[in-house]
Amino acid sequence: MNHAPCFSTFSIVALDPGTGDLGVATQSRYLAVGSVVPWARFNAGAIATQAWANASFGPRGLDLLEQDVGAIDTLERLIESDPGRQSRQVGVVDVDGTAAAFTGEECQEWAGHVTGPGYVCLGNILAGEEVVAAMAETFEAPGEEDFAAKLLAVLSAGQSAGGDRRGMQSAALLVAREGGGCGGTSDFLADLRVDDHAEPIEELKRLYVLHGRLFT
Repeated sequence: MNHAPCFSTFSIVALDPGTGDLGVATQSRYLAVGSVVPWARFNAGAIATQAWANASFGPRGLDLLEQDVGAIDTLERLIESDPGRQSRQVGVVDVDGTAAAFTGEECQEWAGHVTGPGYVCLGNILAGEEVVAAMAETFEAPGEEDFAAKLLAVLSAGQSAGGDRRGMQSAALLVAREGGGCGGTSDFLADLRVDDHAEPIEELKRLYVLHGRLFT
């Protein structure tokens, strides 16, 4: 029998209005969260698909966003045709900074989201609402760090507020920028994953520092 993967997770999906960078940072008590949850495309938007994740939401949603459908309508199109939508959780941000999110009624508690200008913070099987509230507060706070580092700080804030109540296992960071990677031939400024680690957020931060030393 096939079982859908349950990505009980907390994530931020966001736009950097200064650079146009689009990104997702995510953490979960689940193996290799970066293989399913985060999606981004520089000229389209960014998406996190989690809970009983429908992985098709990523590429389908980005295609819609690239056609200027917009975050709100893209989200509606994704969930309206999905019979399993009440078990899904999705966050979408488009290139204009419009944010939209959906948390199905069958997502395991605590589950919910916060949207703001250019971002969505969302999660399920969390310690409580304070997790996404701390994430949103951290993202909105002024700071000197670059966009990717701020996304990582948001993950740390979520974890400090209780995070996934089952614990930690994996984390990922995905940031899209036109010509941002691999000698200008890739559109990913950062694509880093920690698939299985006792402290995945701290390990992801270490990898991001190493990435900066080698590629910037």
